[in-house]
Amino acid sequence: MRYVYMALIIVLTAVIVIFMLQNLRLTTISFFAVSLTMPLALLIFLVYVLGMFTGGFIVSLLRTWLHGAAKKT
Repeated sequence: MRYVYMALIIVLTAVIVIFMLQNLRLTTISFFAVSLTMPLALLIFLVYVLGMFTGGFIVSLLRTWLHGAAKKT
């Protein structure tokens, strides 16, 4: 089973590297008066990481609110 996991990690890493190499085109994003130019693959990675953090935060916040609402006073 160890070799299956190692193979899956290698395949996933290869897919990510291929994706990054195919998306090196520069993209400009603007937010209010700030403009930033970066590779498309980096932008997608940053949005993914930001989504992980904010998604985890929102789930935790909702869980806390539901626990507080269900608490008997």
